[in-house]
Amino acid sequence: MATPRILAFSGSTRVGSFNQMLVKIAADGARAAGAEVTVVDLRELGMPLYDHAIEAAGFPASVVQFKTLMKSHDGLLISAPEHNSSISAVLKNAIDWASRAQPGEAALACFDGKVAGLMAASPGALGGLRGLVTVRSILSNIRVMVLPEQVAVSKANEAFAADGSLKDDKQAAAVKAIGAKVVKVVSALKG
Repeated sequence: MATPRILAFSGSTRVGSFNQMLVKIAADGARAAGAEVTVVDLRELGMPLYDHAIEAAGFPASVVQFKTLMKSHDGLLISAPEHNSSISAVLKNAIDWASRAQPGEAALACFDGKVAGLMAASPGALGGLRGLVTVRSILSNIRVMVLPEQVAVSKANEAFAADGSLKDDKQAAAVKAIGAKVVKVVSALKG
């Protein structure tokens, strides 16, 4: 089998995002397990809010770029910030755009058969757990195999060192293990 390709991104566009730091740690775990990993910052893509009228006029270049990345990777690592007990608008928007089929494209081509590992970081006491429930539900309904393991880092404003690493070695190992598990499952399925 070819080297597994994993796409890693967070549902946050905040500069200094805890979730962007967290997904990079998971990406390190996937790389250590033998995957080729692409880390994307949704802020840099600048996808517009999903609107059927925009879609009908032609998919924006930023959306095509994201969809191309999604289709060219075997697995996903997603760090999902919790906004008001749910998924962030940025992450939902990215999922919505990627779920829309371009002319000649199969339904859910960006998601069908993908394996995903989920994580979250939040300054709150639950670490984003409530939002992960929603992300898991959405992805499961669009043909993504979501790993049962997940990590939620609470008190994220205190959990990270200045260099973006987690201060707690046990937490860091758990996040890296999610990255490695996505690679393991992708390899088994594609093997």
